[in-house]
Amino acid sequence: MITLHHLNRSRSLRILWLLEEIGAPYKVVLHERDPETSLAPASLMKVHPLGKSPVIEIEGDIVSESAAITELLCHRFAPQMIPAAGTTAHSRHLEAMHFAEGSVMTPILLNLYVGKLGDAGAPLQPRIQAELTNHFNYMEHMLRPSGHFVLDELSAADIMLSFPAQIAMRLGLQETYPKLAAFVDAIEKRPAYIRAVEKGGV
Repeated sequence: MITLHHLNRSRSLRILWLLEEIGAPYKVVLHERDPETSLAPASLMKVHPLGKSPVIEIEGDIVSESAAITELLCHRFAPQMIPAAGTTAHSRHLEAMHFAEGSVMTPILLNLYVGKLGDAGAPLQPRIQAELTNHFNYMEHMLRPSGHFVLDELSAADIMLSFPAQIAMRLGLQETYPKLAAFVDAIEKRPAYIRAVEKGGV
């Protein structure tokens, strides 16, 4: 049995969705953000020293980091969601998995936090917006004719890149990035995604 420690309004939804897609046995422990500060609750500090989500418990191990969790679960329960090692597709897979947290989340988070500074953050906004455009353009280019990022069916890369793609849509960029908009629309209609939202919220 896998235990997912899930935080509302977080990237943890990707892992809940993945668990629903692969049919792995799991239970979910819900953690709620502070309604005033939006910070994660102290209960998560008891699970992992960083006090962040997602975190899973599996066979006595506690694993954090979305990409690591996604890789682990796919290798164990859905190896078809990861391309074969040594192939070009696997190289693209590795790039996408690291890009999802290592590159595109930087301008997304800067946009979020600097935006709270109002006029004080204005000098940084041109660079932040340019980087958002650069990264979202790259994601638009990455999408295959099938509507997926690496394979022509749902893969681990789609799970990881779902969050930044959804952020682009929340920023109102549907017309600018029509392929990303179609990708988000498709994943949000998947039965497993709908079940994940019902269990964990958005």
